[in-house]
Amino acid sequence: MTLRIYNTLTRALEEFSPLEAGHVRMYVCGITVYDFCHVGHARSMIAFDVVQRWFKARGWRVTYVRNITDIDDKIIRRAVENGETLKALTGRMIDAMYEDTDALGVERPTHDPRATDYIPQMLSMIETLERKGLAYRSAEGDVNYAVRKFPGYGKLSGKSLDELHAGNRVAVAEGKEDPLDPVLWKSAKSAEPAEAKWESPFGTGRPGWHIECSAMACDLLGETFDIHGGGADLQFPHHENEIAQSEGATGKTFAMKWMHNGFINIDNEKMSKSLGNFFTIRDVLKKYDAETLRFFIVRAHYRSDLNYSDVHLDDARNALRRLYTALDGVPPVEVAEIDWQDPHAARFKAAMDEDFGTPEAVAVLFELAAEANRARSSQTAGLLKALAGTLGLLQTEPRAYLQAGAGLDDAAIQTRIAERAAAKAAKNFAEADRIRNDLLAQGVVLKDGPAGTTWAAAQ
Repeated sequence: MTLRIYNTLTRALEEFSPLEAGHVRMYVCGITVYDFCHVGHARSMIAFDVVQRWFKARGWRVTYVRNITDIDDKIIRRAVENGETLKALTGRMIDAMYEDTDALGVERPTHDPRATDYIPQMLSMIETLERKGLAYRSAEGDVNYAVRKFPGYGKLSGKSLDELHAGNRVAVAEGKEDPLDPVLWKSAKSAEPAEAKWESPFGTGRPGWHIECSAMACDLLGETFDIHGGGADLQFPHHENEIAQSEGATGKTFAMKWMHNGFINIDNEKMSKSLGNFFTIRDVLKKYDAETLRFFIVRAHYRSDLNYSDVHLDDARNALRRLYTALDGVPPVEVAEIDWQDPHAARFKAAMDEDFGTPEAVAVLFELAAEANRARSSQTAGLLKALAGTLGLLQTEPRAYLQAGAGLDDAAIQTRIAERAAAKAAKNFAEADRIRNDLLAQGVVLKDGPAGTTWAAAQ
């Protein structure tokens, strides 16, 4: 069965095969590192982590680039407010980003280029655009891209220039021929720190936001590559400008497929720092384990909007614990290679091959959990774990996962379990109940079964 991907550019599901047989080249826009990552960032990073994992599960090699914006107005402003250098701020935030993404099971990309390491490539592209008449210098010293000189401008958003003007209510900025013209190179301001300035043929300054991704993608993946992705909020103007800049410079198709993940919403409004309605990943992980947050995101389709609330996180945690409970009750055998002819595996693959249909794929995991419990089949449990692994789920030892967060250590709990067993043997059921309730108050749930009593952390 072929893999189909929804291409934002054509607004249709299209069959996908890599330009280079067996090798997928994918670029995804990363974060601007001036603050801690929030759950909206987690949505995008987990969504495309699943995408690249599925490519690998299909046997393809993946070159995955996720950039880091480490020069930007917000970064400069925050560093000045903090009284620290730009490098100190961005270095600290990059370390924090990887602490968060590692906790969430997000695999490191093949390349994580920082914008400040690619200034020469950006300047080269800007010079090419100016030479081709697609860029112009303003009296203020900036270099802007002339959107009206690129015939395809608006094709990603699906709107004409007039529609884009009306929809964005943009006013003509000083020095611009058209209000939609993005800045390629910003002239240095005297108040800005020296480390935010570079020498260039256009004068001292720094790159605009959009040009960095064009330059880094072309340098690391080639002038034409398979997939470009990011959040839906980047479709316009960021990705629209990337297409105009890159295709204007090279004369070639930039990305063959464009993928955009949906928003995380709070009260039906997009989560974002600018609106102040965001939850950082590290704050969420103080209350919920990282795999619960990952599962909450993975079980929804990547293109759908997702409402964030404690109620939804609680539901995700309970659902994930049901899967782990199945693996705890029926120890899985290790599956060296998934048999995709197995009916469950085939349904899972069909779901993932249809635009990464994780809701249907997760439903297959619950079917396998139920069957493993019913048949006491370690083979079925093994398939459950192996398929979940392609989504970055269920790879923790089940008992360890279920017992994490308890208020007592295992030795203390085992002592109380033995005391309860002795009380039951002596028919002192009141004492046995008291011990069970005492443990429950300390975050421990006892489970009696044919093999004896086990425990899990209460949630």
